[in-house]
Formats: sequence, structure tokens, C-alpha cells
Amino acid sequence: MTMREIIGVIAVVISLISLLPYISDIVRNKTKPHLYTWLVWTPLTFLAFFAQWSDNAGPGSWTTGVTAVICLVILVLAFSRGTKDITKSDTYCLVGAFIALGLWFFIKNPTASIILVTLIDILGFVPTLRKTYHKPHEETLVTYELNFAKHALSIGALSRLSILTALYPAAVAVANGVMVAVMIVRRRQTKR
Repeated sequence: MTMREIIGVIAVVISLISLLPYISDIVRNKTKPHLYTWLVWTPLTFLAFFAQWSDNAGPGSWTTGVTAVICLVILVLAFSRGTKDITKSDTYCLVGAFIALGLWFFIKNPTASIILVTLIDILGFVPTLRKTYHKPHEETLVTYELNFAKHALSIGALSRLSILTALYPAAVAVANGVMVAVMIVRRRQTKR
């Protein structure tokens, strides 16, 4: 195995480990995933995976592929166990993401496509970030910490480093880092 493959496998293992506490918390009604976020993330993560794969990302794309399947599992759970706290701004983010996703179909430039997919994905973070700010105990901190680590590691596993292969995992790593910071700060500021 090459070093990239080893890093890719480690990132995939972290992906699978991060799923366990999140799903456990959803089933116990401790974590309430925001349906709109997962409606955005699921198709976009699949698109990002296929974009990475098409640009020969190699082991660096494995994490994105596994994460896409994980997103699908959480999306299914979000329909019945997700938050009911949906605001107008959440709806605007969802509509904006779907409009941008529609634009994505017309873009023939792969680099422009991955930039748009990444921006839409970050837009998908907004409803969960808003919910987490107000209810910081309704998300699973360790999952976002592990997500930060797996996406950062996956960049090191990329066979080909380019905007097309690295932008998405870099942006998602930063977004997960922001979620971790918000949860830690808000949990200290608000007690259950």
C-alpha cells in the first residue's frame, strides 16, 4: 500500500467511526439533524465524489464517496427524527441551494462546477449552523470533530492535487471546524 492509500483508508475508517455516535444520538433523540441541510448535502456529496473521481483523485476521493453514503443514511433519519425548527432563512438557503444546483447542470466547466458545488454545500451548512447556535446540544460534537479530521486527511491522500480534487474537502473541513467552534463556545455560554 502506498502512503496515500494508507491515509485514504484511515480517513474512511474515521468516516465510519464518526457515523456511530451521530446515529446513536439521533435514535436517542439527542441529535436532531436539520432536514434541509441533509437534503442539500446528500446529492452534493455524491457530485463532489464523482468530480474527484473523474479527475483521478484516487484514495483522496474514498472519504467523499463513503461520506455521500453516510449523508444518505442521515437524510433518511432526518425525515422522521430531524429538527422541526425550520425558519424562513433555512428555506431561503434550501431554495438557493436548489437553484444553484439547477445551474450546475448547465455548467460544462468541471472546475467551475466544483466551485459551485462547494459553495452550495457551504450554503447547506447554514441551517444547521443557525440551529446549533441556538441549540448547541442538539448536534454531536465528536462527529464534527472527526469530520474535520477525515476531510483534512483526505486531502493528503489525493493522487492528484487540483482545485477540482481539493477544494471540496478543504472547504468542508473548514466548515466542520467552524461547527466545532460554535458548539464548544455556545455550550459553554448556555447550560442545558
